[in-house]
Parts: sequence; structure tokens; C-alpha cells
Amino acid sequence: MFAILEYPFMQNALFTGAIIAVIAAVTGYFLIARGLTFAGHALPNVGFAGAAGAVLLGLNPVFGLFVFTIGAAIGIGLPGSEARERDTSIGVIMTFALGLGFLFISLYSGNAQLVYAFLFGQIVGITTQDMVITLGVGAFTLLCMMALYRPLLFSSFDPQVAEARGLPVRALSLIFLVLVAITISLAVQIVGALFVFTLLVGPAATAVRIARSPLRAIVLAIALGVLYTMVGIYLAGESLYWPVSFFIAAISFSVYLLARFLPPGWKRRRVPRGIGVEEKHV
Repeated sequence: MFAILEYPFMQNALFTGAIIAVIAAVTGYFLIARGLTFAGHALPNVGFAGAAGAVLLGLNPVFGLFVFTIGAAIGIGLPGSEARERDTSIGVIMTFALGLGFLFISLYSGNAQLVYAFLFGQIVGITTQDMVITLGVGAFTLLCMMALYRPLLFSSFDPQVAEARGLPVRALSLIFLVLVAITISLAVQIVGALFVFTLLVGPAATAVRIARSPLRAIVLAIALGVLYTMVGIYLAGESLYWPVSFFIAAISFSVYLLARFLPPGWKRRRVPRGIGVEEKHV
């Protein structure tokens, strides 16, 4: 039953997927807290356009993926922290990037299968080198999130007070969006641009409905994200024909439905415990 786990490509996929699930869960919690889920949906589409452009130029598509997602994150974060400005920027950047992506694919005369693989993800193409790169970049992203945890949490729940206390709210928002872009660039290689939103939002959305404090919610989101990814990759490897993104999305959706229909006593809609404590230490 578990013989498939002996193959190197499966081991690489499981290890890489676990790294991505951890980073996606942490950034996903703050995406929800900061009301930036639309950005989490838009950046993978921008990244797909970058991958298509890199293939057109004869470059590694991962390079284009990183350049476009990070560039779009900076473009989204620069106008300001107002929700209306931010959502408008996200919509304009996403539609422009999608147009570029279609243009790049239409201009490319070769086999665009490598580009389309970024839409749905692929587990068989993850090499040991990819795994090492993901580990290094993922560790850097996680360390940045840990260093920014307190001020990021404070500015997420009460940006006006945080700014009055002297926190660089706009700079924090910009840095966070760049970290989200890096996370998305890593996750696209596993679950694809169409389903990366699942890992970013699914585990965190479920955890927020169950856990009472930010730290507990993040830990629970990490556990759920890793579980979804491990089971999804294993089922995809066993089925051979069904994409890993489908299994991860289906599991995430099912668990979220269960959490959503928990008895009212389990639902924690109020501001999580610990915000006041964060203010004192910022």
C-alpha cells in the first residue's frame, strides 16, 4: 500500500510539500487577518504570466514566476493600505498580467506543456535540487515571518493604533506582500496557480474558526496544511491520473465545511485573545 513512498520523486514531493504547507499556513493566517485574500487569489495568476514569459524568452519558468509575483506584490503594496485602493490595484494588475500571459502563450511556437504544468501543479517533476532550493527559500520566509510576528499581528488587527504607536504600517504591508509572493512562487510548483489559494486560505480559514488565539490558530493551520498536502500527494501518487491539487482542495473544502457547521460554542468570531498583549510588547 505504501510502496510508492519508496520512490525518490514521491519523497521529494512529500518533503517539499510539507515545507510549502508550513509557509502557506503562516502567511495564510495573516492574509485572512489583513483582508488580503483577493491578493492571494491574484498573485498566482500573475505568476503564471511570468512563467509563460520566461518560457517565451528561453528562460527557466520559475525565474519568471518569482519576478512577476514579487513585482506584482510590490505594485499592490505601494499605493497604500486603504482597502479600496488596494483591491483596485489588485484587480488591474491581475487582469493585465492575465492578458500578458495569453499573449506570451500565443507567441510561443514550441510545446507549452511546461507552462500549463504551472496551472495545475506537478509532483513528478520535483528534483532534489528543487527540494533544497525550496527548503532554503522557505526557511528564509519563515524566519522573516517570525521576526515580524508581533508588529505584523498588531498592524493586522488595529492598523490605526499601530501607526499611532509609530509602527511602519505601510512598510510592514509591503514586506508581507513580498513574503506572500515568495510563498506563492514556491507553492505553485506543487499545487499549481489555480489551486495555490487552497493551501493559503483553506487551513488558516478552518483554524481561525476553531482556535481562540493567533498562535494556536497558526499552529493548527500548519498541522492542517501539512496533513492536507501529505494525504493529497499520496493519493495523487496512488491514482496516477488525478492531480494532487484536486485532492488537496477536496480535503481542505471538506474539513472547512465541518468546522463551519460546528456548534455555536466552537465558533470564535470575536477578536482573538492576545491582541492587547501584543500591543504592550510592540
